[in-house]
Amino acid sequence: MKAIVIDQYGGEEVLKEREVKKPTPNDGQVIVKVHATSINPIDWKLREGYLKERVPFDFPIILGWDVAGVVDEVADNVTDYQVGDRVFARPETTNHGTYAEYTAVDAHLLARIPENISFDEAAAVPLTALTAWQCLFDFGDVKEGDRVLIHAGSGGVGSFAIQLAKNIGAYVATTASGKNVEFLKSLGADEVIDYTQQNFEEELNDYDFVLDSLGGEIQEKSYDVLKDGGRLTSIAAPPNEEKAKEKNVKAGFIWLEPKGEQLAKIAKLLEEGKVKVTIGHRFPLTEEGIKEAHALSETHHAKGKIVIEVE
Repeated sequence: MKAIVIDQYGGEEVLKEREVKKPTPNDGQVIVKVHATSINPIDWKLREGYLKERVPFDFPIILGWDVAGVVDEVADNVTDYQVGDRVFARPETTNHGTYAEYTAVDAHLLARIPENISFDEAAAVPLTALTAWQCLFDFGDVKEGDRVLIHAGSGGVGSFAIQLAKNIGAYVATTASGKNVEFLKSLGADEVIDYTQQNFEEELNDYDFVLDSLGGEIQEKSYDVLKDGGRLTSIAAPPNEEKAKEKNVKAGFIWLEPKGEQLAKIAKLLEEGKVKVTIGHRFPLTEEGIKEAHALSETHHAKGKIVIEVE
């Protein structure tokens, strides 16, 4: 089967198209014929070697940790899925990722794709939507009436976080450049802070929760908008524990844990039209396509998700 692999850490030039052996399912797994995958920052951060201590993989590595496709083969002990089912998942983080025509996925991490959602749309969901869910609800305990600030609202995690928070009745503020204001309001944002013209820490106060996806100075200033006893979660960098204690804020770093049952809840929201997918760019599963997709992701200015079409 065709796959895009890396044999060493480095820039986009290390991405190589190659024929590799089609995987076979271990106990509890299915083989998914991949119709689409998507690009996430973890892909190029791992490619560059930034994550080699956290995820020490052997080479060669197939990157990619979103998948949407059709069940092609099931292990004998898998009973919940059968050949032909339309499924999507955020697989476990292994060196056999989803930049490939087939990939193995633990059955308990799968969810069925709603009939009204395409493979491209489904591939854009798992990693970012699950990250948003776990930040908001597992860590942040966000509930109806809470005031929530979501940084970088037009990005993958941000765009889902806005919709998930609004769906349960939170008041949502977000930061973005002025060109994305109408887009973010269409997702449900109540207030959009144009970071090119405004300082969010001067505009907002008494918030219950902040989702930080940028780290650094933005994270530090985020403490100033939180109320006493507020919550801050980051997917960019571990928060300053001393500052959190000083401000009486619950702060923590989220590293996504794949969960099929949570993805099934998100699938229900997609089916009901309560959450929508924004695909900003599409590329083919080729060496050049993946290189271009990585380069775009690394600019941090892609609107919506970057999807890789496998056929």
